[in-house]
Amino acid sequence: MAIGERIHFFRTLRGMTQKYLGMAVGFPERSADVRLAQYETGTRTPKADLTAALAHTLDVSPQALSVPDIDNYIGLAHTLFALEDVYSLKVVEADGRACLQADIFQGGRQASELNKILIAWREQAAKLEAGEITKEDYDRWRYNYPKYDTTQRWAKVPSKELSDALIKGLKKQRKDK
Repeated sequence: MAIGERIHFFRTLRGMTQKYLGMAVGFPERSADVRLAQYETGTRTPKADLTAALAHTLDVSPQALSVPDIDNYIGLAHTLFALEDVYSLKVVEADGRACLQADIFQGGRQASELNKILIAWREQAAKLEAGEITKEDYDRWRYNYPKYDTTQRWAKVPSKELSDALIKGLKKQRKDK
C-alpha cells in the first residue's frame, strides 16, 4: 500500500474529512481538501516534515504511513524476499500451514531483532484474542510501534566510576576474608 493509500486508510479510520486533516496539518482552509486529495491519490508525495505532521495528527508512527508498496501479491512477495535477505525471515511448515519465522541461529542481530518484534506482536494479538485489550488498543500498539511496546527490557548500566568502586570494594572484601 502506497503512502497516499495509508493516509486515506488512517484518515477514514479516525473519521476525519480531507479538509479537517489538511487544516490540522497547516493547509489553508480553502485548499486543505484539495491538497489532501493530491497526497491520497499519489499525485503528490509528502516530504518528511509533512509525513511527520500527518502521522502526529493521525496518531500513528510516521513509519506506519510509509510502508513498502504491497498493493499486489508480487510486490508483497518481493517484500517478503527482501525480509529473508536482510532479516533471515524463513518460511517453515507448522501444522500443515506455511508460517514465517526469524532464523535467529543464522541471521545474527537482525534476525534476533525481528524475532523480538514478532514475539511482541504475538503477545498483543494473544491479548486481543483473550479479550484483555480492545481492538482499538491493539491498533494503537500496531500503528505506533514501538511507542507502546512493553516487551523490551531495559536495564540501567552503572557508571564506570561506580562499577570500578564496586569491583574495588569486592576485591577488598575478598582480601579481608
